[in-house]
Amino acid sequence: MPSGDYVHNALTASWRMMWGRREAIRMHDLSADGFWTSFFAIVVALPPLVVGWVAVADDLAGFPGGFGSRLGVVVRLAIVDIGTWLFPLALLAVVSPYAGIQKRFVHYVVSANWGTAITAWIMLPPSLLRLVYGEPGEGVVFISILLFVFTLVLIWRLTDAAYERGPAVASAVFAGMLVASLFTLFSLQRILGLT
Repeated sequence: MPSGDYVHNALTASWRMMWGRREAIRMHDLSADGFWTSFFAIVVALPPLVVGWVAVADDLAGFPGGFGSRLGVVVRLAIVDIGTWLFPLALLAVVSPYAGIQKRFVHYVVSANWGTAITAWIMLPPSLLRLVYGEPGEGVVFISILLFVFTLVLIWRLTDAAYERGPAVASAVFAGMLVASLFTLFSLQRILGLT
């Protein structure tokens, strides 16, 4: 388990990359250990993710047709979110050598893992509002959309800083990862009965 200083440094590096500071990539541990340690970002992201899962589970558990207990729904939502995090990265590992972007694969995965933890925390306010007030109103939906678009911009900038090959490569990787994430999300939701 990484130390608090290690996690803080990794989050700071990805945050700076999200704001266009390309040199921040050097703050990351890009060794083999650093690569695998970056998946600890899932643990860092768990608190806001759990809030979101509980908020959605409150709605789905009592839905006509039966989705099972709240705990069962939370577990299924967890599988969907973790799968949506990991599967696109695994797909990128397979595609990278053929796309000529393998040299910066570790840079991208390390920074993206910690960056995804940051975006999970950015998306916490709408989840908290939904948890407290129940069905989201137009205001909460608007805030959610605004924050989602903001996080997409941050992730694109992080991708650009990680690859350092210009906007075209960053856009191609970003678009591919977004499509893979959405495909995984919708597929797992369907498989697990959460559509």
